[in-house]
Amino acid sequence: MITVFYDGKCGLCRREIDHYKRVAPEAVFHWVDITTDAAELEKLGISYADGLRVLHARDSDGKIHRGIDAFILIWQQMPRWRLLARIIALPIIRMVANKAYDRFAAWRFKRLPHCKML
Repeated sequence: MITVFYDGKCGLCRREIDHYKRVAPEAVFHWVDITTDAAELEKLGISYADGLRVLHARDSDGKIHRGIDAFILIWQQMPRWRLLARIIALPIIRMVANKAYDRFAAWRFKRLPHCKML
Protein backbone atom coordinates (compact mmCIF):
# COMPACT_ATOMS: atom_id res chain seq x y z
CA MET A 1 0.00 0.00 0.00
CA ILE A 2 1.17 3.52 -0.79
CA THR A 3 0.84 6.12 1.96
CA VAL A 4 0.31 9.70 0.80
CA PHE A 5 0.98 12.55 3.25
CA TYR A 6 -0.76 15.78 2.25
CA ASP A 7 -1.75 19.21 3.57
CA GLY A 8 -5.49 19.02 4.16
CA LYS A 9 -5.76 22.72 5.07
CA CYS A 10 -4.55 23.79 1.63
CA GLY A 11 -7.60 24.12 -0.62
CA LEU A 12 -5.72 23.23 -3.79
CA CYS A 13 -4.02 20.22 -2.18
CA ARG A 14 -7.27 18.98 -0.65
CA ARG A 15 -9.17 19.24 -3.96
CA GLU A 16 -6.44 17.39 -5.82
CA ILE A 17 -6.25 14.60 -3.24
CA ASP A 18 -10.05 14.34 -3.13
CA HIS A 19 -9.99 13.83 -6.90
CA TYR A 20 -7.34 11.12 -6.58
CA LYS A 21 -9.39 9.42 -3.86
CA ARG A 22 -12.39 9.27 -6.20
CA VAL A 23 -10.49 7.80 -9.16
CA ALA A 24 -7.89 5.64 -7.41
CA PRO A 25 -8.22 1.86 -7.41
CA GLU A 26 -9.41 0.31 -4.15
CA ALA A 27 -6.87 -0.64 -1.46
CA VAL A 28 -3.88 0.98 -3.18
CA PHE A 29 -3.54 4.17 -1.13
CA HIS A 30 -3.62 5.19 2.50
CA TRP A 31 -4.30 8.95 2.62
CA VAL A 32 -2.93 10.90 5.60
CA ASP A 33 -3.93 14.51 6.18
CA ILE A 34 -0.96 15.68 8.22
CA THR A 35 -2.84 18.72 9.51
CA THR A 36 -5.00 16.37 11.57
CA ASP A 37 -2.37 13.69 12.29
CA ALA A 38 1.33 14.23 11.64
CA ALA A 39 2.57 11.41 13.89
CA GLU A 40 2.97 8.86 11.09
CA LEU A 41 4.96 11.35 9.00
CA GLU A 42 7.15 12.40 11.91
CA LYS A 43 7.91 8.74 12.74
CA LEU A 44 9.62 8.64 9.34
CA GLY A 45 11.88 11.53 10.36
CA ILE A 46 10.04 14.10 8.23
CA SER A 47 9.18 17.32 10.02
CA TYR A 48 5.67 18.70 10.03
CA ALA A 49 6.93 21.84 8.25
CA ASP A 50 8.55 19.81 5.45
CA GLY A 51 5.36 17.75 5.17
CA LEU A 52 3.38 20.95 4.66
CA ARG A 53 5.96 22.32 2.24
CA VAL A 54 5.85 19.42 -0.26
CA LEU A 55 3.84 16.28 -0.95
CA HIS A 56 5.35 13.08 0.45
CA ALA A 57 4.47 9.46 -0.26
CA ARG A 58 5.84 6.16 1.03
CA ASP A 59 5.77 3.25 -1.40
CA SER A 60 5.05 -0.36 -0.46
CA ASP A 61 8.79 -0.98 0.06
CA GLY A 62 9.00 1.88 2.56
CA LYS A 63 10.88 4.28 0.25
CA ILE A 64 9.93 7.96 0.61
CA HIS A 65 9.06 9.92 -2.53
CA ARG A 66 8.99 13.71 -2.31
CA GLY A 67 7.50 16.41 -4.53
CA ILE A 68 7.23 15.45 -8.20
CA ASP A 69 8.46 11.94 -7.43
CA ALA A 70 5.49 11.51 -5.07
CA PHE A 71 3.11 12.61 -7.82
CA ILE A 72 4.72 10.19 -10.28
CA LEU A 73 4.27 7.37 -7.76
CA ILE A 74 0.58 8.25 -7.33
CA TRP A 75 -0.09 8.68 -11.05
CA GLN A 76 1.56 5.34 -11.90
CA GLN A 77 -1.19 3.59 -9.94
CA MET A 78 -4.11 5.20 -11.80
CA PRO A 79 -5.03 4.10 -15.34
CA ARG A 80 -5.84 7.54 -16.77
CA TRP A 81 -2.77 9.12 -15.18
CA ARG A 82 -0.09 6.56 -16.13
CA LEU A 83 0.83 8.30 -19.37
CA LEU A 84 1.40 11.58 -17.53
CA ALA A 85 3.58 9.73 -15.02
CA ARG A 86 5.71 8.32 -17.87
CA ILE A 87 6.07 11.73 -19.52
CA ILE A 88 6.95 13.59 -16.31
CA ALA A 89 9.44 10.83 -15.39
CA LEU A 90 11.54 11.51 -18.51
CA PRO A 91 14.87 12.97 -17.29
CA ILE A 92 14.72 16.48 -18.79
CA ILE A 93 11.01 16.89 -18.07
CA ARG A 94 11.45 15.56 -14.51
CA MET A 95 14.23 18.08 -13.88
CA VAL A 96 12.10 21.00 -15.11
CA ALA A 97 9.01 19.72 -13.26
CA ASN A 98 11.01 19.41 -10.01
CA LYS A 99 12.25 22.99 -10.27
CA ALA A 100 8.77 24.31 -11.09
CA TYR A 101 7.13 22.30 -8.29
CA ASP A 102 9.76 23.38 -5.74
CA ARG A 103 9.19 27.05 -6.62
CA PHE A 104 5.41 26.66 -6.48
CA ALA A 105 5.60 24.75 -3.19
CA ALA A 106 7.77 27.44 -1.60
CA TRP A 107 5.40 30.19 -2.79
CA ARG A 108 2.34 28.26 -1.53
CA PHE A 109 4.00 27.57 1.83
CA LYS A 110 4.78 31.27 2.36
CA ARG A 111 1.26 32.42 1.64
CA LEU A 112 -0.90 29.93 3.60
CA PRO A 113 -1.79 31.15 7.11
CA HIS A 114 -1.40 27.73 8.77
CA CYS A 115 2.13 27.43 7.35
CA LYS A 116 3.16 30.88 8.57
CA MET A 117 2.74 29.71 12.16
CA LEU A 118 5.78 27.45 11.83
